Amino acid sequence: MADVEETLASGAGDHQDSTTSAKHSSRTLLLDSGEDFEMLENSEDDGGDDDLPPLEDAGGGEKKGQGAEHTAQSEDSTPQLSAPKDEWVDILGSGLLRKKVLEGGEGLDTRPTRGQNVQIKLKTLLFDGTIVEEDSELAFTLGDGDVIQALDLAVQLMEMGEKALVEADAKYAYGSVGSACPPVVPNSNLTMEVQLLTALDGPDIELMTPEGRIALAGQKRERGNAHYQRGDYAFAVNSYGIALQITEASSKVDITSEQEAELMEVKVKCLNNMAAAQLKLEHYEAAKRSCVSVLVHEPDNVKALFRYGKVLALKGEVADAIRTLKRALKLEPSNKTIHAELSKLAKKHSEQKGAEQAMYKKMLGNPSDVSCATPQPKASWGFSWKWLFGATAVAIGGVALSVVIAARN
Repeated sequence: MADVEETLASGAGDHQDSTTSAKHSSRTLLLDSGEDFEMLENSEDDGGDDDLPPLEDAGGGEKKGQGAEHTAQSEDSTPQLSAPKDEWVDILGSGLLRKKVLEGGEGLDTRPTRGQNVQIKLKTLLFDGTIVEEDSELAFTLGDGDVIQALDLAVQLMEMGEKALVEADAKYAYGSVGSACPPVVPNSNLTMEVQLLTALDGPDIELMTPEGRIALAGQKRERGNAHYQRGDYAFAVNSYGIALQITEASSKVDITSEQEAELMEVKVKCLNNMAAAQLKLEHYEAAKRSCVSVLVHEPDNVKALFRYGKVLALKGEVADAIRTLKRALKLEPSNKTIHAELSKLAKKHSEQKGAEQAMYKKMLGNPSDVSCATPQPKASWGFSWKWLFGATAVAIGGVALSVVIAARN
């Protein structure tokens, strides 16, 4: 397929430049962006979590990618000094996320940093005091979006051993969607009792066993799927990107061809899902690069072809989009989603061609008027000039002959 093949090499290179990193701890995280996101409606699943999301009608419509787990303010806006005990600290300056020290910790230099693996003791309550979650050893990577943003931000301001009370508005917790596990109804503000137990540097990805890398990448991908299902598309892209960095890192340990194939499988799934999230965010160039990266490895990947066709259509390249979707349909003739998209694009393409033809007729005039007009006779002018020249020649010849005869006489 020409439209895909022409961009494979450049698209794959762009993706590698944007995602490759050898160390898990050196990642650039979404939480560093300082943006603010709103919650969107939950999206539907296609019946399994291995290759989320389904072939949905992504892109267009309302502005996308805004999630309940909002990104934080810049680091300059967060308190750097240890707060006095029993005094509330406004973490973001908006009053929507507050922290109060119940038991002091071991000092500012023991605060964890983003990229470290932390373990906390957690009790989560609704504002009416109902306990919805208790975990004595909750582990996650700080700053990776593995937990609700209220925890991700508050723990960064805790000292080792510190016990704190955190109050979070719903927008920094489970938002307007709520949660099934733990059971939290939509738009619920939360109170959390948190104690920081440990903070260790993340593993060196290059030294991890292949099994460990596969498992870790899978966990990040599943977290991305959870964000996508909640409508948190920007956070989904972040989680998929972290998973990709794990799959793409070089390895200093032996790895079998089967394990490489497993890592590649996780990578392709992450790229495909990232493209779907980028379409929801209306980041069409980024989605195009993600699709191309999939097609470099799997030229007949139906989901990548479908989303690539969607990107082309949204960018106005309707003819190329139709060719791409026809290829996808040839691979899955019974796919109703592709059928519907092709029908819609074919109608649009026909309307565009009709509009172009009407415009050309308007610019050049009505060709039927020209064909029906009576042509001017050219033969009459030609005959008249020929007759005139002939008569003149005869007259001159006659005069010359008269002169010659007279001279002889």
